[in-house]
Amino acid sequence: MTEEILKRIEEKVVASKRISDDDALALFERAELGFLGRLASISRTKINGNKVYFNRNFHLEPTNICVHNCVFCSYRRRVNQEGAWEMDKAAILKEIDRFTDRNITEVHIVGGVHPQRDLEYYADILRTIKAKRPELHIKAFTAVELDFMIRKNKKSFKEGLLILKEAGLGSIPGGGAEIFDEELRKQLCPDKTDTKTWLEIHQTAHEIGLSTNVTILYGHIESYHHRIDHMKRIRNLQDKTHGFQVFIPLKYKHMNNALSSIGEVSSIEDLKNYAVSRLYLDNIPHLKAYWPMIGKDMAALSLDFGVDDLDGTIDDTTKIYSMAGAKDQNPSFNTNKLVKLIKDAGRQAVERDTLYNTIKAY
Repeated sequence: MTEEILKRIEEKVVASKRISDDDALALFERAELGFLGRLASISRTKINGNKVYFNRNFHLEPTNICVHNCVFCSYRRRVNQEGAWEMDKAAILKEIDRFTDRNITEVHIVGGVHPQRDLEYYADILRTIKAKRPELHIKAFTAVELDFMIRKNKKSFKEGLLILKEAGLGSIPGGGAEIFDEELRKQLCPDKTDTKTWLEIHQTAHEIGLSTNVTILYGHIESYHHRIDHMKRIRNLQDKTHGFQVFIPLKYKHMNNALSSIGEVSSIEDLKNYAVSRLYLDNIPHLKAYWPMIGKDMAALSLDFGVDDLDGTIDDTTKIYSMAGAKDQNPSFNTNKLVKLIKDAGRQAVERDTLYNTIKAY
């Protein structure tokens, strides 16, 4: 029976037909890893050929002070708590200056939801960065951050996003999605932006011409049904707006947070999750393995399980996953090493901009 089910799914993939929720569940529960890798490779080749994308980027994390209290988070601090930080405008500009001569094309700005910082504060930051580096693409603010800052200024989501776009916002990262199931969300992040609002903010961004990314946090208390439900909501919205450009599975890391006792899922589970994600999300152009989270070796292996994007050089500018026990405690990759990793995996390395326009093929 299992063999027949998997054969039917394989026929769908080869024929470029959409797989169902039941198909995805069968792949999670019944398929061997080699079979998943083969099917995911068929799918990724149809969409992206042999290309693996990366960009030259760095992260800017203005603060880890946050009003929320997510049980899986190792990053957030309260005001005046040990380990808390806040960057003022001068510190932000100093960080921008560090990368003036490094051919960086993107700054990725995310952080905690600071109780005193609003829409105008962040719009001013964007204007300041753009005045100094007009060529730099600014990918900034999760839907959770946007929800707070826009509401704080009593604007609609459309009004707030247009203000930020005018100030220099180029696209929106995919963080804060976590897991969309409402009951699980109440357990994991009860005071955080809810699923309906997260999706509404991204839909609004798409409608005003901003591309966005989308994530899932997996490997905690969720089931395969929850992962599939999460992807289904993404696939449904993408059918309407076509505004998501990349799906990014983020592995729960267990150090220094309230869920630490549950441990972490295996590397096999990581690869399985990449493969099913690629097969199910047939309308999302790209699938990213975030190498600071899983490590460089696993990122290379993920290229055989549907992944076609490895994020960027980053240059040791993110603490979100290192504080939770990520493989790379000082995440940095120079271009030559990143290209070598991709080529050693038998793929073509392609440097891209944030919107997946090719800058250079290697």
